[in-house]
Amino acid sequence: MCLFNLHKCICFLIMSSLATQFASSKFLLNLNSLIVGNYFFLPGATRPSDTDHPSASSTVIKADRGKILPGSCSAARTESDILSSPHLKAFTFTGLKNATRNFRSDNLIGEGGFGYVYKGWMDEQTLAAARPGCGMVVAVKKLKPEGFQGHKEWLSEVNYLGQLHHPNLVKLIGYCSEEENRLLVYEYLSKGSLENHLFRRGARPLSWAIRIRVAIDAARGLSFLHESEQPVIYRDFKASNILLDSEFNAKLSDFGLAKAGPTGDHSHVSTQVLGTRGYAAPEYIATGWLTASCDVYSFGVVLLELLSGRRVVDKTKVGVEENLVDWAKPYLGDRRKIFRIMDTKLEGQYPQRAAYTVALLALQCISEAKVRPRMGEVLTALEQLPTLPSLASTRDVHGSSHSEAQTVASPITRTPFRKSYPTSPANVTCRGSLLPFEMKSSGHVKSLQELQQFEMKSPRHVKSPQEQVLSEMRSPHHVKSPQGR
Repeated sequence: MCLFNLHKCICFLIMSSLATQFASSKFLLNLNSLIVGNYFFLPGATRPSDTDHPSASSTVIKADRGKILPGSCSAARTESDILSSPHLKAFTFTGLKNATRNFRSDNLIGEGGFGYVYKGWMDEQTLAAARPGCGMVVAVKKLKPEGFQGHKEWLSEVNYLGQLHHPNLVKLIGYCSEEENRLLVYEYLSKGSLENHLFRRGARPLSWAIRIRVAIDAARGLSFLHESEQPVIYRDFKASNILLDSEFNAKLSDFGLAKAGPTGDHSHVSTQVLGTRGYAAPEYIATGWLTASCDVYSFGVVLLELLSGRRVVDKTKVGVEENLVDWAKPYLGDRRKIFRIMDTKLEGQYPQRAAYTVALLALQCISEAKVRPRMGEVLTALEQLPTLPSLASTRDVHGSSHSEAQTVASPITRTPFRKSYPTSPANVTCRGSLLPFEMKSSGHVKSLQELQQFEMKSPRHVKSPQEQVLSEMRSPHHVKSPQGR
């Protein structure tokens, strides 16, 4: 009997040890081996059931600056219900072949996890295929049969974009579902993705004003999704999914991974971990618990890309610089070091105070989930950046004239030079310190409310470095040098 009990104890200890090792190894998975295209999945996370997918959502209503079209969106909504939306047109495969000239390679304008995107032409009234150059231009996305994003993701896009309408969400015109063919037809956004403008070789750099406009537009889109009666978690917020129209207005695209958010007393949604490396929130990767805060983290990463002009993961870099978040984080809370992460393509043409404010917002967004702000709070902070009326008429980064009366910006001043002496006028903060004296420590991160209150208390006119030097020379406290006497 004693030997039997001893044997049971030994078996129990061995099983406990194995369970502990398995649990710990779950968080040490090599993401590189789990990446499929631009996406990754963690097999250790909770597997979705048949109903654990964004195609199942609840009834939602109109939200601020956008609307969700009426209709039944119960959790039991079937594929037939989704595809019968009166707001979308069901195209034939032949019609889309004609609109894109048989998906010719010279009409190819993009490629992603879903498939290929082609440029096409349609009659504005009938939506029938038209000759190139006639009618309206559309973007036709064609599913790869072997693509990682499959039928469920295609159906998710039809489900959400068939109901959600907002100026900062891309407009879905219709779809095609014939045999194995799965296609989506969108409005055409001529400037392409934010990713191309920031990272493509030879692309003209975006001005500071355009970058802030894009950030505000994207924040409006996310806030609309999060603040609906039935919240929607985007789950795949990244630079390549932000598309720009001819006036650089930004719109969110690709809702294949979107998911209905938690409601009632639920704090999160348990789901299989899907996303893009570098943009997904760490706590979501570790647990599979999806919240709106995960989108806030991704937004913070994109803010860093806008500030730095660097990709979130850049394998051409070495060491800590390979990961944008790890590299930039130590500089974000120190206004004296923020210039070290700024995009050199801006050539110093950005307002230091606004850049520091955006850096602090990014830092809060990528912090621990419990201290991250809501998207509505981030949007408010971005919208309250100082405006510059003198930019009412200017030229965009591509040389075409257009109105920027709505552009959020502030007076442009060059950043400090790295090798300048501390007493050099070039190193004087032109618009004053963003932080009060007692809060200048790099270890302190101001809340959104503190940022807004301080902006309201700061003087409207701040002297330039040259004005400060001249003022000091005229001051009665100025003592002439012996040579001046």
